[in-house]
Parts: sequence; C-alpha cells; structure tokens
Amino acid sequence: MTTTDKTAAAPEEAERAERIERADPADPVDTDADTDRSAEPGAGGRGAWAGRVLRRARSYGWQRIAGAAAIAVLLLGSGGLLYAAQDLKDPAATRNHALTDSAATDQVIGDVSSALSQIFAYTPDGTDATEQAARNVLAGSAATQYQALFAQIKQNVATQQLTLTTRVVRAGVVSLTADHARLLVFLDQTAQRAGSTATSAAAQLSVTAEQKNGHWRITALKAR
Repeated sequence: MTTTDKTAAAPEEAERAERIERADPADPVDTDADTDRSAEPGAGGRGAWAGRVLRRARSYGWQRIAGAAAIAVLLLGSGGLLYAAQDLKDPAATRNHALTDSAATDQVIGDVSSALSQIFAYTPDGTDATEQAARNVLAGSAATQYQALFAQIKQNVATQQLTLTTRVVRAGVVSLTADHARLLVFLDQTAQRAGSTATSAAAQLSVTAEQKNGHWRITALKAR
C-alpha cells in the first residue's frame, strides 16, 4: 500500500474504531453492522421492522379467520331459523294437531293410556276380561300380535297364580291428525306370583292409534 493509500484509509479506520468504542457492550456490533443487525429479528433495524410486520400480519390473519367464523355462525343460525320457519309451513307440520288442539291431544292420551292399562293387566281368574278388553281397544297388527302373545302366557297366569298391573306414568303425542296418532308412552308394571314378593319394572312403548267412531284404538305397539 502506498503512502497516499495509507493516508486516505486512516480516517476511515479511525471512524470505524470510534464506532466500535461507542457501542453498547450489551449490543455487540459486528464489522458488517448493517447486514448482521438486520438479520436478527429481535434487534433494531430492518430485522425488528420485519418481525413487527410479520406479527401484525399474523394478528390480522387471525382476526380475518375469527371474523369469517362469526359470519359463518350467523349464516348457520339464520339458516336454521329459515329452516324452522319453512318446517312450520310444511303441510304435514300444519296438520299436526298435537301442536294446536289440546282437547284432541288429551283425548288420544286418555284413550291410549286406558287401553294399555287394560291389556297389560291380568289376574289368575281374570284372563277372559283381559282378552275382551284387548278386542275392544286393539286393531290391526297390534291385535294380531297381542292375541298370539297372550295365548302363550294365559295358561301360566292360571297355574302360577300370576298378577300383573300396569300404570301409565307419562304419555306424549308425537303427531296427531284427525284420525291418526303416534305416541311415546312410559309405563310402570308390577308383577307378582302367589306367595312371592312383587317386582316392578319400567317400560317404554311407541304406540300408533287410529280413531273410529269417536274412540282411539291402538293399531301398532313397539317396545323401545
């Protein structure tokens, strides 16, 4: 290096040394300060600016996602309301008198509850009365199934001195038209053999009934 080059480089070297001496010991400065400091996201300069921009972008992204989710919930909610409103306009729903006719609802519950209490009750000497009650309150497949079942147990009722009583705990009408109804019925049944302790059990039935001559008759029974 020539004397002229050394003289020109001296001020630059002096300035560089002075910058290093003034630097904060807690913030090490490399000789290529601009490049290294900008590469550290936690430091000042372009790196810190880039980190802040990235965090803001992420925050904005989450806000957009949260906003979209809220809109989706609102749309789903409004869709559910529209569906419910449409369901009420459906002809089958408007014909369901269980929603509007309390007198008809009470009648079908009363007739079906009475029928179940009669057909699921017997004593050793009262099987004929039970069969007669079944003929009065059952029809269709319910009558056929019941007759086949009762024929199997009738002899045991007499020989084993069996007694059965049934009480309707609760009954609800699922659907009701002028001559057709579907119900869900909860029963408590108590059975006892002569000389033994009575035992109780709960039962749940799906019941279909049809109205004829002002009275409801059970046409289908299904245990649940």
